[in-house]
Amino acid sequence: MGTNGSTVLAPLRQGLPPIDVSGAAGAASCSLPARYEAVRSAREFTRTTLGQWALDERFDDVALVVSELVTNALRHAVPEAAPGGHERPVRLHLMRWSTRLVCAVRDPSRISPEAREAEDECAAESGRGLFLVESFSDTWGWHPLTGTLSGKVVWAVFLLRAPVPAGARPEPALPVED
Repeated sequence: MGTNGSTVLAPLRQGLPPIDVSGAAGAASCSLPARYEAVRSAREFTRTTLGQWALDERFDDVALVVSELVTNALRHAVPEAAPGGHERPVRLHLMRWSTRLVCAVRDPSRISPEAREAEDECAAESGRGLFLVESFSDTWGWHPLTGTLSGKVVWAVFLLRAPVPAGARPEPALPVED
């Protein structure tokens, strides 16, 4: 993933257990054109990547978050100067470690994403994207890029269950009390 991956992930180290980019079990990224059809491509890329990583069971939650982050990038962060959609100003990164999956969307804007209050316009058909990201991921955030990259990265973290070693019994589920 190189230097760009290190730059994208640097702020993820704050408040989380150490993340060593070189220790990632898997990393994949794709660039997306400035067209809303790119959201579908992002979901397909996510499905393929999670399938390769044997994380198919996480697809629904991760795809919802990917869709929201890419849609927000296209709607709020892509300059209007890209009307034809030929430029590829948005980039989706998926990174996997043994205990977490990170979904990061890079866009050309340095303007911070702002979540609406959950009660604001509950009947509205848009404006709930970051509320959904917060609800379906374990944590999320954003940071401006520095150095040769401009713009920002909005990221979401999904905690993964640690794999059960061969021959070991998984811990029993806690009983549910009525």
